[in-house]
Amino acid sequence: MTAARAGAGDRTGSDDPMLAFGVVVRSVVGRPWLAPAALAEGLRLARPGWWRQPPFLPLPDRALWHFRMETAYGGTGDVSPPVADVRSFLHWCSGMRDWRK
Repeated sequence: MTAARAGAGDRTGSDDPMLAFGVVVRSVVGRPWLAPAALAEGLRLARPGWWRQPPFLPLPDRALWHFRMETAYGGTGDVSPPVADVRSFLHWCSGMRDWRK
């Protein structure tokens, strides 16, 4: 995926999962039906024992997040996903959850 396609303005230039948490929040604002999918996927990606150490949020392990961003967007993996990509992914997750029922 090229920077022009991904929306270069949405990139933070960091592989910090905390910054990506903000992207997920912005993706769900105004689309509350995506919140259950965002919560479920957040818990799936969360580092083990996330409740034991600050920040007390279900954030993915930094190495896992870096790997996921590198495989999704190429380069060095030091980007956060654009809001449009997160929304698309959450829509897909919602559809898969409905499909499994």
